[in-house]
Amino acid sequence: MNCKRTLLAAALPLVFCLPGLAQAAMTLKMAEIHPAGYPTVVAQEHMAKKIEEATNGELKFQMFAGGVLGSEKEVVEQVQIGAVQMTRVSLGTIGPVVPDVNAFNMPFIFRDNQHMRKVIDGEIGQEILDKITNSEFNMVALAWMDGGVRNLYTKKPVRKIEDLKGMKIRVMGNPLFVDTLNAMGANGVPMNTGEIFSALQTGVIDGAENNPPTMLEHNHYQNAKYYSLTGHLILPEPLVISKTTWEKLTPEQQELVKKYAKEAQMEERKLWDEKSASSEAKLKAAGVEFIEVDKKPFYDATAPVREKYGAPFAELIKRIEAVQ
Repeated sequence: MNCKRTLLAAALPLVFCLPGLAQAAMTLKMAEIHPAGYPTVVAQEHMAKKIEEATNGELKFQMFAGGVLGSEKEVVEQVQIGAVQMTRVSLGTIGPVVPDVNAFNMPFIFRDNQHMRKVIDGEIGQEILDKITNSEFNMVALAWMDGGVRNLYTKKPVRKIEDLKGMKIRVMGNPLFVDTLNAMGANGVPMNTGEIFSALQTGVIDGAENNPPTMLEHNHYQNAKYYSLTGHLILPEPLVISKTTWEKLTPEQQELVKKYAKEAQMEERKLWDEKSASSEAKLKAAGVEFIEVDKKPFYDATAPVREKYGAPFAELIKRIEAVQ
């Protein structure tokens, strides 16, 4: 730092002018609702290590996995005020604040996982990250984590869309997801991840919708033995840092954080594919029946949801569909 004796510099505390004290070490808290060993957790831990080394320990990280700092909604609130510095957040949580992300939340917007990855790796993915950063969310969106393909898991088998009629299915707390399940004939019930296990056990819900690793790691398969491959949602999830914290970083540190966050995006994907395959094998071994369904009736039933919520993003949706 240049310590010319301008009036401004004279007013600054002397400590800023002493060599080596300009940038004190900073410890950043990272929070995850997923347990240790989960792909998003591991990718973030590796990213943290690289940043720590690249900044010579000026930036340190502490991972709090397994929801110890609260539900996702609670963690998001802590990130917004800067009490937690980094997290991976579901788009369902951001949707009400940054409407454009709802384009990614539409049922069947992505043809398959490969299509989703091409979209987030390209200019559309970066545009959406920038929109989150430039919103009132008070977070900087750094990269995308792969949240997998979401399917239905239920206590009674769903082999065709009619089987879903009247079933109470847990969804993330976003009206779009509630409407999606309702359009399929079920009753969408918003609920935190941490409440699903007992809700399945006590019959408060008849099922939920998520990817195989989540179903396995949160032990939901113990009470829901049928996994219907609807693929209705394929959700990428942004990795975010508190804007309050971001603004305290030097431009060099910001560049390093961005660089290693993008590396984490690619690493998590590999980990995700491995985890998904092994989770599927473990679920089958635990007696879960994987059911292939005809997706067309589910796609057709959710057309009104795409019309209702997609209207403001018609242009963006066209661009997403055009990605090959």
